[in-house]
Amino acid sequence: MARPRLLAGGPLPLAVLAGPNPAAAMPLDGLRVVDLSSVFAGPHCARYLADFGADVIKVERPGGDTVRNMGWRDARGETLWWRLVNRNKRCVTLDLKAPDDLSLLRRLLAVADVLVENFRPGKLEALGLVPDELIEANPKLVVVRLTGFGQDGPYRDRPGFATLAEAMSGFASMNGEADGAPLLPPVALTDEIAGLAGAFAAMVALRSGVGQVVDVNLLESMSQAMGPLMTAWHTEGYLQPRLGSGIPYSVPRGTYQASDGRWLAVSSSTDSVAARVMEMIGIGDDERFTSFEGRMAHRAELDEAMADWVSQRTLAEAVEAFDNAQAAAAPVLDMSQLADDPHATSREVFVEVDGLMQQNVIARLSATPGQVRWTGRNEGADNNCLADIGDDADPWPDP
Repeated sequence: MARPRLLAGGPLPLAVLAGPNPAAAMPLDGLRVVDLSSVFAGPHCARYLADFGADVIKVERPGGDTVRNMGWRDARGETLWWRLVNRNKRCVTLDLKAPDDLSLLRRLLAVADVLVENFRPGKLEALGLVPDELIEANPKLVVVRLTGFGQDGPYRDRPGFATLAEAMSGFASMNGEADGAPLLPPVALTDEIAGLAGAFAAMVALRSGVGQVVDVNLLESMSQAMGPLMTAWHTEGYLQPRLGSGIPYSVPRGTYQASDGRWLAVSSSTDSVAARVMEMIGIGDDERFTSFEGRMAHRAELDEAMADWVSQRTLAEAVEAFDNAQAAAAPVLDMSQLADDPHATSREVFVEVDGLMQQNVIARLSATPGQVRWTGRNEGADNNCLADIGDDADPWPDP
């Protein structure tokens, strides 16, 4: 079946971008976003805006977005990644090499508030969509550009993969066991951070009231998560080594196996918490562990004492002891265990929509909460809406 032809010629009615339920109070109601991005970081950026009511139009190329073919699939054949990162969005298909479709995109951008794209630098311009010209035509437009390394610099043309940022940001060099290889994260960590950074930067730019380009990249987003490590190197020549689950400023800190085979994660970042932990495991009088410097110097001995104490108790017993000591510890959970966790259930950390369990919105607003309204839609699901628009009073139907 041929895809529906889209509206051609003339100004695009503002009703095209109306939200699905104008009566619902959501904080970003009325915000119009065009999402040209693909894979994870850009779609996450637009998804965070959609979760709080922005009307996001996801533009795919003919044949579908790359994410439609990545990873696990649900019962209807869509990938779980697609259903997540493109939830709460409209889906239209445009061939940007076709003049009519490119013209339609221009008209969408002329009445939009935000454009999110993650092409390699220069590709947007090659399509004739020069940001300065788009902003000239629509002075309020915020153009969010997410790339691997930014719009300029020697690496601007390198592929924009999170793995590269995780390797170059310093993360991999200090992640792993002391005698092991550098480790990359087992999830799309940088894409998530960059997506949040993009959504935050978009809102900052919108608050300015001035149409402008927002340059967000994976390397610099991941670098933000490194804390003061660059300062520590610059001032003291310090390079953090691989410490397994440990970190330099919290000892003991790691994962320890209980007698029933399950694992406990422990953190002792402050002196007061560390003192309570030392007392609890029976070494509160050991002068080696009464100061931060002492705990640092005797990390191996303290880790051994902590591991021995946990190994003599079940996970439940260890968690209860930490709770009684008002110290920080938690069970290591997998997804199946987290789904049944009473706190996660009570807080609705995950919600079921369209038969799928997904993360709930990232923040809870007391007066104007966000909502997961629908998951990623079929390719071209909203093309007919564009084709049939003829009356400014006609809103998009609610999916």
